[in-house]
Amino acid sequence: MTYLFISDLHLSPDHPRLVRGFLDLLDKYQNHSTHLYILGDWFNAWIGDDYTAPWLNEIVEHLKQFTQAGNQVYFQVGNRDFALHQVFLDQFGGHLLPETFNLKIGSFTVRLEHGDALCTDDVSYQRFRKIIRNPLLIRLLRKTPLSFREKLANGFRKRSHEAKELKNYDIMDVNQQAVKIALKDVDALIHGHTHRPNIHIVENKQRIVLGDWREDQAKILEISSQNNLSCLNLINWNY
Repeated sequence: MTYLFISDLHLSPDHPRLVRGFLDLLDKYQNHSTHLYILGDWFNAWIGDDYTAPWLNEIVEHLKQFTQAGNQVYFQVGNRDFALHQVFLDQFGGHLLPETFNLKIGSFTVRLEHGDALCTDDVSYQRFRKIIRNPLLIRLLRKTPLSFREKLANGFRKRSHEAKELKNYDIMDVNQQAVKIALKDVDALIHGHTHRPNIHIVENKQRIVLGDWREDQAKILEISSQNNLSCLNLINWNY
């Protein structure tokens, strides 16, 4: 069995090469008995499970073929697609995971999350995150027209980009104490969000940071059920 971990694809109709890279990844691993874990920011923005478009339909069709071949797809929300829910995943038999999830691989326990909750030094973002993730607000937004949600998402993206331009680079990275707490009861931590792919050793445990998808390459993680988790490496996915 193969465990495959990816994050921060930021798929959208504006970047067809990234979409093609994801579809090619599904094709490559289709016959590998794969459990695919997408750790947030799968899409550049998600305005609701009632959204449809030709480019998204192509993704769903590939995912159907992938799961019909016996593979599994698991998804955790990120800061760009926190409104994506089980309704969309049901189209191809995917599974929505909680925002933090402990995965057993052999005798090891691995904690999975998107990673934005670990960036506790970014106080303004954490305040915004708490508000926008409020289940009541999300339910209310689902009842608004798609056109309104699209404008709202575009506004959020613009403000997020402007805010990042003004912030210290280190503030937007993970807080080391938050990482130690996350690692307390597990053997390793896998996350994305920061766009700083690397493998860090924290008190003899691994923090594995997945890469964001760029125009021709992404840093992803592949684990075989026979792997020793103490000697993992990120691999390049070229498309």
